[in-house]
Amino acid sequence: MMDKIFHGLFDAESAAIIEVSDFLLCIGVSLVLGLVLALTCTWHSRSTRSFLMTLALLPAVVCVVIMMVNGNVGAGVAVAGAFSLVRFRSAAGSAREITLLFLAMGAGLITGMGYLGFAALFTAVMCLMTLLYTRLDFGTERNARIYKTLHITIPEDLDYDQVFEQIFKQYAVHWELVRVKTTNMGSLFRLTYNLTMKEPALEKEMIDKLRCRNGNLEISVSRQETTAAEL
Repeated sequence: MMDKIFHGLFDAESAAIIEVSDFLLCIGVSLVLGLVLALTCTWHSRSTRSFLMTLALLPAVVCVVIMMVNGNVGAGVAVAGAFSLVRFRSAAGSAREITLLFLAMGAGLITGMGYLGFAALFTAVMCLMTLLYTRLDFGTERNARIYKTLHITIPEDLDYDQVFEQIFKQYAVHWELVRVKTTNMGSLFRLTYNLTMKEPALEKEMIDKLRCRNGNLEISVSRQETTAAEL
């Protein structure tokens, strides 16, 4: 039974010519696998409609390309790569989106070779692992807790170069002054720091000490934006 499930449609020598029924079967399986990948992408994540449609249809497109070059993977990948040259006109996606596109291409390649059972198994394993990593919030919670952006307002007569150095050494592993802005008609400075906290639970204690240094002016701490370096 297992041999029949994982048997290739085009393994036999007589399969040099693709039957219409086999052609439609491969496309149908590719569309189902693409739909499964698209549904997996929407779980606990937001994606655009165009990306989901691409993810659902891409396995079928790759499948047809592979079948039309008679299973020659090298030629099929070369043809599909030529189509992908239009990518330079699109906005760069996140690492997760690029990975899902590669998964869709992999599923389409396997179905195009006629190994429908292996394609279904591959898609099931990859989707389960994607759901698992998404459910575990892989790395996101830790980044939100230790990587912070600090906005602190100080009087104009306060030298901001070293005034908070001792406090940052006590509570942060790394800190960097990324922005200085004057406010309130030039009588105040608004400083922006990126911090890597040693212990997130001591955030309030750090803010209390900073308030003593800046004359109890405004201080705000927020989650550090890391999307620019996400990929």
